[in-house]
Amino acid sequence: MYSGAEQIITEWIADVAQNGSNNFDDHAEENVFKDLHRAAAHLINATTDDIAAGSSATELLCSLAWAVSPEKDQNVVSTEIVFPSTVYPWQRVANSTGCEIRLAKEKSNFMHTDDIIALIDQHTAVVCISHVEYGNGQTFDLQLLAEAAQDHDALLVVDATQSAGAIPIDIQACPVDALISGAYKWLCGPFGAAFMYVAPHLSEKLEPGLVGFRSHKNMWELDASRIDYPQAAQKFEFSTMAFGCAVGLTRAIDFLNEVGVEKIFQYNRQLADVLIRGLRSRDAVITSPLDDENRSSIVTAYFENIDSKEIITGLK
Repeated sequence: MYSGAEQIITEWIADVAQNGSNNFDDHAEENVFKDLHRAAAHLINATTDDIAAGSSATELLCSLAWAVSPEKDQNVVSTEIVFPSTVYPWQRVANSTGCEIRLAKEKSNFMHTDDIIALIDQHTAVVCISHVEYGNGQTFDLQLLAEAAQDHDALLVVDATQSAGAIPIDIQACPVDALISGAYKWLCGPFGAAFMYVAPHLSEKLEPGLVGFRSHKNMWELDASRIDYPQAAQKFEFSTMAFGCAVGLTRAIDFLNEVGVEKIFQYNRQLADVLIRGLRSRDAVITSPLDDENRSSIVTAYFENIDSKEIITGLK
């Protein structure tokens, strides 16, 4: 975690402990996510209205999955090597609606984009993938997948937890329908915070799957008889959370924006090259893609006849 994020979280908690609601009053709570909206929007070249804050990527994806709720005659396309939390929300929805979950199969520890696209048809409601696979570091071409999804009137939902902050993302150049990222990977933020981008055409017609008192446009009206949703993506912000974590994530993203993600991307690639050369010199088997189009800052390898647990123990 970025040290500046740790510092501001500590300061925020100390202020609440010492001053309570004198400083963190109704106005402060209502606007606590505004800076995170700004920072995250700048990170991915979106607008602030299209950003929602949450406690985790899974929480936000669950709300989105229930909002979309693919029906019995529809399907959701993903991969069999995706991080489980990326597909579990859709599987839970499928248990209720009867929609089909289609998982593209890997071949020799590599997921061919053509195999994902081959599963998309006129009944596909959603294509949900990780921008970068957590297991082997493979990066997918979002533009290619977005075009394939659009050709079949399907949504492209992207889990960017393994890429946001390490790989440049431009929502204007690559029209994904929703993009979600947790804070604690390359964003250098704390556990307990995340953000989600929702395209305007999607947010305006969806009803969030998870709701709470923040779901009401005037949150302090506290009217239990109706829900008047806020505009745009903020309708997915529904409850209290560890607000200090959101403040910490904001500080971390501001730092990344200041440094520049393109610069971070190039530097990480140089570090990965050093690691790859070192691993090869020690006869390691590298299982991550190494071509420029599919590689990322994640390098996966193993040593024959050496248990990975022994390596982890030695590194500690």
